[in-house]
Amino acid sequence: MSASPSVYDRLKDLGITLPPLAVPAAAYLPFVRSGNLVFLSGHIAKRDGKPWVGQLGLNMDTATGQQAARAVAIDLLGTLHAAIGDLNRVERIVKVMSLVNSTGSYTEQHLVTNGCSELLAAVFGDKGQHARSAFGVAQIPLGACVEIELIAQVA
Repeated sequence: MSASPSVYDRLKDLGITLPPLAVPAAAYLPFVRSGNLVFLSGHIAKRDGKPWVGQLGLNMDTATGQQAARAVAIDLLGTLHAAIGDLNRVERIVKVMSLVNSTGSYTEQHLVTNGCSELLAAVFGDKGQHARSAFGVAQIPLGACVEIELIAQVA
């Protein structure tokens, strides 16, 4: 009988290297722990270290938005690692809230957010299944296409 692979083994298999903790761009903390819950502040999509700018339904398609949401999930995992020291301590990803910079007629925010949700499930298995909200918004700081926040339960 073999032990299940660690979260870090899964990340390695997926070719993912966790980024360092990002410095907040305004007056907030990157995470707050309350009891066994860790609340991660919203992270914007970045590409090549810069805001991933775009608006879904105007100059970005759903598939590209999914890639951006996946990139946000990787950044969130880097912050969660910094917050708790060991991602194997995650008991459950509780909630994801996604803001998608989109036109008034764009209606696939939920599909964009799947880029984040699917990566969390790939990394954490059943523990990565979570409650979720996905909203279309008129704009996100720095013109980013997606911003996502996360709540995790940890040991």
